[in-house]
Amino acid sequence: MRPPLRQDLESLTAYMAPQVDAPVRLNTNECAYPLPEGFAEDLAGAVRRIPFHRYPDREASGLRAGLAEMTGHQVEGIWAANGSNEVLQHLCLAYGGPGRTVLLFDPTYSMHALIPRMVGMDLVREPLPPGFVLDHASATDAVARRAPDVVFLCSPNNPTGNAQPAETVDALCRAAPLVVADEAYVEFGGTSVQPLLDRHPNLVVVRTFSKAFSLAAVRLGYCLASEEIVDDLRKVRLPYHLSSLTQEAGRVALRHLPEARTVLAAIVDQRDRILDGLAAMPGVEAFPSAANFVLFRTAAHAPTVWKDLLARGVLIRDVSSGPGLEGCLRVTAGTPEETGAFLDALRETREGSR
Repeated sequence: MRPPLRQDLESLTAYMAPQVDAPVRLNTNECAYPLPEGFAEDLAGAVRRIPFHRYPDREASGLRAGLAEMTGHQVEGIWAANGSNEVLQHLCLAYGGPGRTVLLFDPTYSMHALIPRMVGMDLVREPLPPGFVLDHASATDAVARRAPDVVFLCSPNNPTGNAQPAETVDALCRAAPLVVADEAYVEFGGTSVQPLLDRHPNLVVVRTFSKAFSLAAVRLGYCLASEEIVDDLRKVRLPYHLSSLTQEAGRVALRHLPEARTVLAAIVDQRDRILDGLAAMPGVEAFPSAANFVLFRTAAHAPTVWKDLLARGVLIRDVSSGPGLEGCLRVTAGTPEETGAFLDALRETREGSR
């Protein structure tokens, strides 16, 4: 017999980022560049020193100390987990659950809806205004009407690319019990709301190593919060949740910050090149981006454009079925060669449709 699934999960659709074999893959917002050979050599040495017969440091003390040095935030208020998604899951386990509600502003990162539902939370959703920038009056009005226990806000926002004003996050913190600012792309642009942590103990800033640190394969994320929130997150983690391998990869990556920042600058250059290239194409509307990707709307049928690009060896993301995203596609900034291949392929699809 098949065991019965929880009723509240029956309509849930698992997270999917379609992986198709294509020469140019610009659909999942990964960093196009690996960290340099020196990183791999340092990591190999660190791995050789791991006592694999012992459990990992359950506090990830060395990693958290390195994060404290990088961010300037107190180590007691730093939490690390298997990707920023697990940080979000820990927050929902600690402060969510059945009978509690999370407020989202659409369109936004799809896992912001999936993770709360996994732990039995109710979702309430509000649309972002045209241009996707949330003002503090609309934000606080939504909190007053919806009375959420948790608010998720992505800045820079995925998939739209724009950053949200710090004053909006400040207003949300004054109105809601817990505000989670997902800053997975903040290293590429926008202003971090980390300074607000000093006056809002109900704010959590979540980040990842997957994008700016070129470590998508490692699955490492962290958050900056109050010491009290970190104490609460300890109550919902699994024993020894962060492997020694993951911790060492993070520590080594922190020692290679200068190289990571060089890669960052190269990605930002390609993002801006995409924005300029799209702006020169009639019938294409590109939205401002502070992330490592660009959202654009095309007058042509978006799924057809996606298929035409794939036929030319370029894989991007079709997001046109999302709320407020009619006709929209999203492309990750890649290497100069990948960016050129995308722009050339898009021009060819447009010329072929005339």
